[in-house]
Parts: sequence; C-alpha cells; structure tokens
Amino acid sequence: MSRDFTRSSRLEEQVQRILSDVLRGEARDPRLHNVIVTDAEVTRDLSLAKVYFAILGDEAEPDEVLAAFAKANGFLRSRLAKELTIRRVPELRYVHDNSGREGDRLEALIEHAVAQDKAGQDESGSDDSGEES
Repeated sequence: MSRDFTRSSRLEEQVQRILSDVLRGEARDPRLHNVIVTDAEVTRDLSLAKVYFAILGDEAEPDEVLAAFAKANGFLRSRLAKELTIRRVPELRYVHDNSGREGDRLEALIEHAVAQDKAGQDESGSDDSGEES
C-alpha cells in the first residue's frame, strides 16, 4: 500500500514540475502566461490528475484560463508523455486554486478588525488608566 502512495506522490510532483516548466517556457496562449501550477493530485490508479492552478495578477478570469487549458490539453499531455516513465498519461482536470486571494482577503479582514479594535481602545482607554478609584 505505501508503495502506491509514494509512486503517486512522486508522479504528482513530476506532473506539477513538468506542467509548470511547460507553462513558463512553451505555452503560446497568452491566457496561460500568468498562470502557475500550485498542486497536482493523482488518483490511486494513476488514471486522472487534478491540476490546481493560480492566476498571477488580475488580467485573466478563471473561465478564460480553463478554456485555454482545454485548448492546450493535448499539447500538455503529450509533453507529460515525453517526460514521464509511465505507460499511460493521466487524464488532466484543471481546478482554479484561489487560496492565495482568499488568504489576502482574510488578512485584510484581520487587519481591519485589529485596526477597529485599536481605535476602540484608544477612544475608551484615553481617560481610563485601568485602575479603579
């Protein structure tokens, strides 16, 4: 069992690395230029790979990038076939990973809440020294 896990995890790393390199250096579609592969998950039978991607900047919409991936799917699978040492290249499914943007949004919310809390303490704490008379 553990052997299958290590093989699939090695394959996940290879798929992520190869696709990242191809997108960075060989992709002709301008919709894929600001896209990075953040993760890949391969099923236990190695027949399907979910490829998670993030979009750098705000130029492209996820739907446009998904369409570009659909158009480039054959090319990407052929590049994987050249580099991987497996008989059958997994089918690729693409999933938008918005965890970076979500993290930025949560960080902004936290900073806003801290600023409000500090402003509230400054207003009520300016004449209150914390001691009772």
